[in-house]
Amino acid sequence: MASKPTPAYSEESIRVLKGLEPVKQRPGMYTRTDNPLHIIQEVLDNAADEALAGHGKRIRVTLHADGSVSVEDDGRGIPFGLHPEEKAPVIELVFTRLHAGGKFDKGKGGAYSFSGGLHGVGVSVTNALARRLEVVSHREGQVARLVFQDGDVTEPLQLRKAQEGDRRQGTAVRVWPDAKYFESSQLPLAELSHLLRSKAVLMPGVAVYLVNEKTRETQSWQYKGGLRDYLMQTLGGDPVIPLFDGEGYADSNETFAEGEGAQWCVAFTEEGQPVRESYVNLIPTSAGGTHDSGLRDGLFNAVKSFIELHSLLPKGVKLLPEDVFARASYVLSAKVLDPQFQGQIKERLNSRDAVRLVSSFVRPALELWLNQHVDYGKKLAELAIKAAQTRQRASQKVEKRKGSGVAVLPGKLTDCESRDITHNEVFLVEGDSAGGSAKMGRDKECQAVLPLRGKVLNTWEVERDRLFANTEIHDIAVAIGVDPHGPNDTPDLSGLRYGKVCILSDADVDGSHIQVLLLTLFFRHFPKLIETGNVYVARPPLFRVDAPARGKKPASKSYALDEGELTAILDKLRKEGVREGSWTISRFKGLGEMSAEQLWETTLNPDTRRLLPVKLGKFDFAGTVSLITKLMGKGEAAARRELMELHGDEVDIDV
Repeated sequence: MASKPTPAYSEESIRVLKGLEPVKQRPGMYTRTDNPLHIIQEVLDNAADEALAGHGKRIRVTLHADGSVSVEDDGRGIPFGLHPEEKAPVIELVFTRLHAGGKFDKGKGGAYSFSGGLHGVGVSVTNALARRLEVVSHREGQVARLVFQDGDVTEPLQLRKAQEGDRRQGTAVRVWPDAKYFESSQLPLAELSHLLRSKAVLMPGVAVYLVNEKTRETQSWQYKGGLRDYLMQTLGGDPVIPLFDGEGYADSNETFAEGEGAQWCVAFTEEGQPVRESYVNLIPTSAGGTHDSGLRDGLFNAVKSFIELHSLLPKGVKLLPEDVFARASYVLSAKVLDPQFQGQIKERLNSRDAVRLVSSFVRPALELWLNQHVDYGKKLAELAIKAAQTRQRASQKVEKRKGSGVAVLPGKLTDCESRDITHNEVFLVEGDSAGGSAKMGRDKECQAVLPLRGKVLNTWEVERDRLFANTEIHDIAVAIGVDPHGPNDTPDLSGLRYGKVCILSDADVDGSHIQVLLLTLFFRHFPKLIETGNVYVARPPLFRVDAPARGKKPASKSYALDEGELTAILDKLRKEGVREGSWTISRFKGLGEMSAEQLWETTLNPDTRRLLPVKLGKFDFAGTVSLITKLMGKGEAAARRELMELHGDEVDIDV
């Protein structure tokens, strides 16, 4: 039967999305769509940025009876004059253009030295996903009002002179979120309260209010004592030693920008769930990131140094970072000039320099404090050593239970020294050359490498008892120590040899293909490892940018995951005054081209790498099976083509 002819493909077929259309068509690429909290947070972050810059002392959030939400501040007010280039009111551009705002100019004289990032979407996303949005700006003796519906201006800018009773300065934004873009139109009140409370914590002296018109309740937060007061109120157990708090910020030097640094408060407890909260320029980073890694690194090295100085470590005990960090609760507030986040909702900081930035202030401060308070230092050392001994005993028990009946490990597996599976990880690496770099660059204590030759077999339709006919799959199963199983089986996971099984392939199309084949193998034949959170995907960079020395700053190198990050790096270099074209861009054809040092820095180092956990997304198990059948099934070419035509432009780089 002849196939149905497709519509003509011509110049008219190409559609260019303008203004806020991309957000309306793909809201999940720009914000969280489970509820409207994040689009309200964008407005709140702007108010907090005013307070952070020293121009505001009050933030008021009101939940109105009609379902709308308003955020008011006493900052400088959004400018409403004409933009010199765009010839439109600035206040209108802020709410209708994806890449407009006051946070792009990071040099001296910029409106915001430190703010939540350079994504350039912000409140324009709020406007795009709102049925109606009203904004009023009080500034320079005038009051400006502007109203939008569905992202478009419906009541043009109106200006009037400030009257008696008007506030002197500030901005008020009222938003009616459009329910069609969200799974639930209800704001999670507990999450909103926590967010507002954290803003008050991070800005001592600033008063934050939450007014609920329906319940007629008002909550307010104001912390004069900042992080210390907050952590003491939130801790689940009594601290072993007094709270350790401090702050450190860079002067203008060769390494970090003036004002970059961190403020922290840390408590160590023997009981209770640890409290861990981190922020970058007042943005909550619920998934942590490189600033958390810097705090961990600083704490570990300071405690380790104290233990070595006083010869406290018993023979045969090896101290690891998690032994010090396991019972640590903390609140960390970092200031980073040009923060790079993972994902538009800014849940995780990816800026690699933040590790050194935070660690460089935390470590010397804690070392000094411990040596000034030796008794407290010994108590902390005792807590860390006890954690190390418990961990080592647990790993020895596992070793005895496995006995001598394990299969012979593959010859090409370069194993790690530790037998503690909570700490160990294996990298399934594409090709022998990449495997060689990984072997030299890895941490021999806890990182193993298994090189794979060529493309792995597509196992979607392979029977389980035929799997081991393939050498690569046999080696993977033996190396990880778990037998193939189905979704309803209860496999024996006691033989699992690594807490993290990491897929590491090139950042090109062939690498993506190998990644999909391995994900198919794990989902089809090792589903419990995905369910228990043991499977990960490592994301190596595609580009390296070498910039020459400029002024006091030495030559630098940066890595970019993709074209988007490359553009952001080049924009940053231009803003720093680097001459156009004086930088060198290298594109890695594969992992084998990276030196051991580069592979460690970008992909293997737990503090600076990007390692994504593999888990089921918006589909349930059956939905995922149906989708992968279309993608990987041998007789599914037609369904595969239809899927790509329908959803090809929705593909995100995240796994």
